[in-house]
Amino acid sequence: MLASALKRDIAFGRLRPDEKLKIEALRQRYGGSGHSMRETLRMLVAEGVVEATNQRGFRVTSATADDLKDILLMRIEVERLAFARSLEQGGVDWEAAVIAAGHMLARADAVVQETPDDTTALQWDEACRAFTAALLSACGSPRLIETADRFYNQSRRFRLALLREGRVDFPARAARQEALLDAIIQRKRDLALALQEEDIRADLT
Repeated sequence: MLASALKRDIAFGRLRPDEKLKIEALRQRYGGSGHSMRETLRMLVAEGVVEATNQRGFRVTSATADDLKDILLMRIEVERLAFARSLEQGGVDWEAAVIAAGHMLARADAVVQETPDDTTALQWDEACRAFTAALLSACGSPRLIETADRFYNQSRRFRLALLREGRVDFPARAARQEALLDAIIQRKRDLALALQEEDIRADLT
């Protein structure tokens, strides 16, 4: 629960990039013991959303243009590998899971456009994550999925910033995702991979 609360506030910018994270201040704000807060921060360090400093403290990971460029590079490379393997190995059950996740994402897109508050933004963000996870789920490599999830989590605040700033092109997004689902069903590998990369780029820039 502590990790979810901190990640939420980092994603929404309530805890700002490079902000120092003092254990006692965080404990008063979020609850828990000093030990549990330190363990939470160490877990978030492993996920790449918090950094440990030389003085044995913690701070929110930076969010510069170079950080975004690097996260985008890693998401494209890692997710492409996992998705390509899913296309090769995934069966009808995988297709059904992807279609279901795509349906839930389309619904979340509609809701967040109609009611763009924090609650619907988090639900939309979770639907985005679930759709990406479904695409990669048949790759056959837990470590590859774990790596993809790590960089996906690091990209959350950039994606939510685009949403807050009204820079998500929802009509183009819907058309792209419909084309992606069609390419998956027809197993048009090159087209599916191209649409996946386009979707990742549009997700962050």
